[in-house]
Amino acid sequence: MLDLQSLPQMKERRYHIIWLTYCTHLKFFEDARQATRCILDNGRVPIVVGGTGLYLRWFIYGKPDVPKASPVITSEVNQELAELQRNEDWDTAVQLVVKAGDSKAQFLAANDWYRLRRSLEIIKSSGSPPSAFRVPYDSFREQGECSVTEDSESSDMNTYGDGMEETSSSELDYEFMCFFLSSHRLDLYKSIDYRCEDMLLGRDGILSEAQWLLDAGLHPNSNSATKAIGYRQAMEYLQRCREQGGQSSAAEFYKFLFEFQKASRNFAKRQLTWFRNEKIYQWLDGSKPLETILSFINGAYHDWNGSLRVPEHLRMSRAISNRREETQIKSYRTRNRHFVKGEDCSHILNWISKTQR
Repeated sequence: MLDLQSLPQMKERRYHIIWLTYCTHLKFFEDARQATRCILDNGRVPIVVGGTGLYLRWFIYGKPDVPKASPVITSEVNQELAELQRNEDWDTAVQLVVKAGDSKAQFLAANDWYRLRRSLEIIKSSGSPPSAFRVPYDSFREQGECSVTEDSESSDMNTYGDGMEETSSSELDYEFMCFFLSSHRLDLYKSIDYRCEDMLLGRDGILSEAQWLLDAGLHPNSNSATKAIGYRQAMEYLQRCREQGGQSSAAEFYKFLFEFQKASRNFAKRQLTWFRNEKIYQWLDGSKPLETILSFINGAYHDWNGSLRVPEHLRMSRAISNRREETQIKSYRTRNRHFVKGEDCSHILNWISKTQR
């Protein structure tokens, strides 16, 4: 949570800008709201930055009215599901939760053990499934927040207030101005691929971190940290190297890198889909100079009259704009900067040979 002091005179206005949010733990809602109140009480304007869509939705619309499980119930649920998870018996675990009272558990993504455990906790705490509790965001949607369909011509007009003006001004806890910064899809994919390469360079790269996690006794995909994109692939790769006596071929390394990059691009694609359906956001072209973007946000804040139109030079389309771009995205292939030839990964293979026996 940031106190907006760098943009002149913003603190004198009554409006509040919220610019993407990111929080990292279960208490994020209370912590973020408390920080917001403190900043506002000091006569300043809070900016929330980041990119976790679900947490952001909670921050704007409110936290779902779901009971918190007691330590006793949490322990009981963990014991019931622990052996099934160790045996990777997802189907049996799902049926256990369905029989307990949550018929929708069968529609969870495969191996989403966190949500499965949470569903069972809610049932044991309240006697009702998660679907029985009020979700503020769903209430706002029913009131017409998303009345503009994604495929309609007006869905990409970037006119703030058309679908959210009444809700924003009278029913939300704060008056929000929300912006989503993105790049053109091809540029985004290239940037992601390069970033994955960069994370493998140097002594303290992601492979070193994956080694530390394995040495600590953790296994890939066993908790939040080891499920994270990059860490899971790196841990699985090092596990295979250890099973082979600390050996890896260049082909095996490049397969790992390809999986890492692909998973990262797919995650970005899911984020784009998520925010495309969040009509409260204005999409801005993140490839433009930061000063230009901040200047626009500053001006929009001071000129706010209930609606906002993004100028053409800053506007980012929510959808793929033309058939040519769609074809380019479908035919996209990674072109690395650092790891191009087999010998480019020799230093990593040497490191594996020395450390993963």
